[in-house]
Amino acid sequence: MKMNIGKLMEMQAALDEHIQSKHDLGAEDLVERKILALLVELGELANETRCFKFWSLKGPSDKETILAEYVDGIHFILSLGIERGFVPEVPSALKMHREDLTVQFTAIYGYISEFRTQLTESSFQKVFTAYLHLGSRLDFRQWMWKKHM
Repeated sequence: MKMNIGKLMEMQAALDEHIQSKHDLGAEDLVERKILALLVELGELANETRCFKFWSLKGPSDKETILAEYVDGIHFILSLGIERGFVPEVPSALKMHREDLTVQFTAIYGYISEFRTQLTESSFQKVFTAYLHLGSRLDFRQWMWKKHM
């Protein structure tokens, strides 16, 4: 099964339009706000996994909470793609990355920073692909490849 990126983009565009209308944002360029929102959501996701909290004995949040934070990031990535006119390419298969989660999170921060300075389709694709790999590492492969996606 393949992720239906067209359907996701369509749904995200409708959500973006609703939010922009509701908050009277008109044609305002929201790229900077969306990038900051994505960075915040990525931090919230990292916080729920607790992967970097070497000082703590508390384990990660439950799978549903982590998935909800992960999906929030997907929303902002898709929204950024829509804002810039980029359609993400879904890899034919996602490799299970064995990298430490902390390394994956910091790499994605770097890709987002690169995207912010370049605003290119190539830098956008790096963010999207790295985020999907993170989802795979978080064991969300089945969710990401469901028919409704």
